[in-house]
Amino acid sequence: MTVESMAADAPFTLTGKSAIVTGGGRGIGRAIVKLLASTGANVLAVDLDREALEEMHTLVRHPDRVASISGDLTDPTFPQQIVNVALESFHAIDIIVNCAGFSWDSVIQKTSDEQFQAMLDIHVVAPFRLLRAASSYLRETAKREMAEGQRVMRRVVNITSISGTDGNAGQAGYGAGKAGVIGLTKTLAKEWGRYNINVNAVGFGLIQTRMTQPLNPGGKINMGGKDIPIGVQSATLESVRAECPLGRIGTADEAAGAVLFFCSPLSDYVTGEVLICSGGYHF
Repeated sequence: MTVESMAADAPFTLTGKSAIVTGGGRGIGRAIVKLLASTGANVLAVDLDREALEEMHTLVRHPDRVASISGDLTDPTFPQQIVNVALESFHAIDIIVNCAGFSWDSVIQKTSDEQFQAMLDIHVVAPFRLLRAASSYLRETAKREMAEGQRVMRRVVNITSISGTDGNAGQAGYGAGKAGVIGLTKTLAKEWGRYNINVNAVGFGLIQTRMTQPLNPGGKINMGGKDIPIGVQSATLESVRAECPLGRIGTADEAAGAVLFFCSPLSDYVTGEVLICSGGYHF
């Protein structure tokens, strides 16, 4: 099933809603952007890779609903820029999906301070800063709406992983970062419920992206001037397929579908929860 067919079958519309999706240039983030736009939302896609964002624009069925901004989410000044562009582009923020991330793996004795901190910075610190930057708009808008007798629901969806819920050998930094975002999610659910803001998380197992392609010597991404290997051992991929109850690795479109639930009115009375989207597989 494609994101477009999922949107066509959805029992709701997000028309009039405005979203921010980090990591929106590739993989799961791109699928989320496409699905939200297909369901009627205006979307600001955020990514470090400008070329990936340009390619994403050519693939979206409703490009008029999508704006983009390129920059480094670990730059402390960038989250406020994102909020400013979202408000300038769409005059509202209704949905924030913190999807940007990558893995930089090794066993703990081989993990440097820089490597560990990089995982915390992108998976916990960056979402924290973006949500803090958006908090003034979200709270003040909600207060005004409630004073007028309105209840308008808004959404935050943070992306975590079964590495954060279950742990995974070789991923001390990634697992710690993804566990940290669960704590952030549950805390903000309690802080922001009074403002009619649902804060939830989706935890993925192995999903088909460039991060989970079969490991090969040329598989690298450049982050902060460093070439970081990406990919998964072929034996590990086969093991996951064998042990997963659904017998396969998930697609980016399927991952986006789980996120859409938390972005939709179907989850109006759900907050502080972690939805695991792993085909039933756990480490």
